[in-house]
Amino acid sequence: MHKRSKRKAAVLNKEQFNRLIKLASYGRQGKRNLLAVLLSFGTGLRVMEIAALKVNNVISHNGEIIEEVTLQKTKGDKKRSIYLVDKDIKKAIHDYISERKLSKKYPFNSNQALIFSQRGISFSNRSLQKLFERLYRQSGITGASSHSGRRTFATRLMENGIDIKYLSVLMGHSSVSMTAEYVQENPERLKKFTLTALY
Repeated sequence: MHKRSKRKAAVLNKEQFNRLIKLASYGRQGKRNLLAVLLSFGTGLRVMEIAALKVNNVISHNGEIIEEVTLQKTKGDKKRSIYLVDKDIKKAIHDYISERKLSKKYPFNSNQALIFSQRGISFSNRSLQKLFERLYRQSGITGASSHSGRRTFATRLMENGIDIKYLSVLMGHSSVSMTAEYVQENPERLKKFTLTALY
């Protein structure tokens, strides 16, 4: 087993996240980049899982968002579902697909990759990692990587009180201890918990 890097990807705070969203939305590929960021932070998807998504995985034949998506490609081929229920994610999907349908350069079909490169092909894992790295760099966020969305997703859900067993299912982990590694400890949250110790 290879040795994992000790440096964990940064977990973004609200101000950093808002800055990233604003930056990602700009430019010719703004709708695509915004959707990629929202999928990372709003569902905990890995880069390889985002790259593997096809249009017809998330939108039904009648144009409706599929709220429970069973992933076709995951790390270790572990079966897992994500839930496209957030209104911002739904809007980002609709906006981006609507834009894609207007393209004369690359005729649209539902079997295409959901996140499309400028060359009209699906992203490789590495090229999508580079896109995330560029967005973080341009947003002035240090210590972040393509894994930051996944770590922020896990940390936010824990801060909002999710049971770690449910979080483990959402993350597609084989053990709760693996999920615990993803969650960034927040001193403020620990203080609140400590306040409840005495009767």
